[in-house]
Amino acid sequence: MSANPTLTPANGVPKKHGLGFWMDRVLEECERARQAFAADPVHDLRVALRRCRSMADGLMVMDPDPSWKQMKKAGKPLFSRLGELRDAQVMAEWIGKLGTPDDPVSLSLLHYLAGREADLKQQAAQALEQFDRRQWRKWGRSLPRRAARVRTGSAIFKHLALERWMEAYELHRQGLRNRSPVSYHRLRIGLKRFRYIVENFLPEQHQAWSDKLKELQDLLGEVHDLDVLWATAVQVNAFADHEERSRWHHRILQERNHRIETYRKTMVGKTSLWKVWRAQLPSGEDIESAALSRLRLWGSFLDPDFKHSVHVTSLALQLYDHLPDGKNSPAEKKEERDILQLAALLHDVGLSKRQKRHQKATYRLIRKLKAPLGWAPAKLSVAGTVARYHCGPLPRGGQKSLSGLTSSQRQAVAKLAGILRLANAFDADHRGRIRRLDVSQKNGFLAVAAEGYNARDRMAETIAAGRHLLEVVYRRPIVVKRSLKKAG
Repeated sequence: MSANPTLTPANGVPKKHGLGFWMDRVLEECERARQAFAADPVHDLRVALRRCRSMADGLMVMDPDPSWKQMKKAGKPLFSRLGELRDAQVMAEWIGKLGTPDDPVSLSLLHYLAGREADLKQQAAQALEQFDRRQWRKWGRSLPRRAARVRTGSAIFKHLALERWMEAYELHRQGLRNRSPVSYHRLRIGLKRFRYIVENFLPEQHQAWSDKLKELQDLLGEVHDLDVLWATAVQVNAFADHEERSRWHHRILQERNHRIETYRKTMVGKTSLWKVWRAQLPSGEDIESAALSRLRLWGSFLDPDFKHSVHVTSLALQLYDHLPDGKNSPAEKKEERDILQLAALLHDVGLSKRQKRHQKATYRLIRKLKAPLGWAPAKLSVAGTVARYHCGPLPRGGQKSLSGLTSSQRQAVAKLAGILRLANAFDADHRGRIRRLDVSQKNGFLAVAAEGYNARDRMAETIAAGRHLLEVVYRRPIVVKRSLKKAG
């Protein structure tokens, strides 16, 4: 599924592994780690857990299945306990590099860490016993199948990587400005989140960037290790006098500053890798297009008949493009059309909740969504309101879903909901029979010519009811008739 570490089978051709591989790897590493919780098995188990949890982070943005969150939550206690243990083991390694076997400070710190490590191993053992491996195996079968629905290397994952890039780059700027341990730690986390998306879902970029990403991650990780080591030494009062304290502080600062300077040489200036990475991620109109694709994919996981929703979207946009457009500017028309397109694509996601008034569930689901980069939260909210009124009671003053909207926004909601209602009625049987619509103005009414429409069909009654809101908006009757035009 991604450019993960590989195994080489008998034919000599490396085979890539994805979520299923790492889910199984977690169980294998659990058995290795439980023997003595030595440094290498602890590290390897954390790597496997981190891979699974970071893949879940990326996929749960598009797939609303609760299993992703449950899997992340199930692995968190063990991951955290192992992290604390790993920190103690890494500190011991640093003491060996910075001190000498007979150094009193080294001996004091190692003595403290030995007791700390014993306690942490016991806590890690308890967390491992509580880790539900049976449930993990079940997720190891079901979640990779869901993950397979999202193509790695796609514009969707590049868009997600851009979001992570922007978050990390802002933390980079803050880190250079503040230069505090906290700011560099936050930068490390931001860069790590960016790296995980690239590592798991963008194989081409990972192949080109992986070495430098790992190097930078290691540099910032070592800066954090040194900060933790110094804070621990101060906390346990490992220094007998001011001279020892100054000597160790100088050593730690020297190592720390060397790594920060190495980071700066790579990440600041005209040749900064930030610019290299940004150049291969979406820009301009591609950002908005990828955002819509993400939202569309999210809807496809929930909607039991997404093919119907895609067809309704096509019909709704045909109606919008042919109806009188009033005095809206080109920018306003584009925004309205975008909102209608998204509302039509997502109008039936509430069916996943199996409630009678699924349009309300649709509204709530969309309102809970975090707007992806390229889609303003207000725009997403209006799309949710339009979807809310694709069926059921008409929008009217005093309704909670309309509160907070301006007068012009309410008018737009009524118009777009009216279009969506009629488009939905044209495919009420979910058979896709009516494929092309045209609109003309005649003698004070609007005529909708529908290819495949039959006035004697049972669906004609649904269409007649579906046009009512649009008639109210345009203040004129709408007549639906069979189109005489032939396709092609």
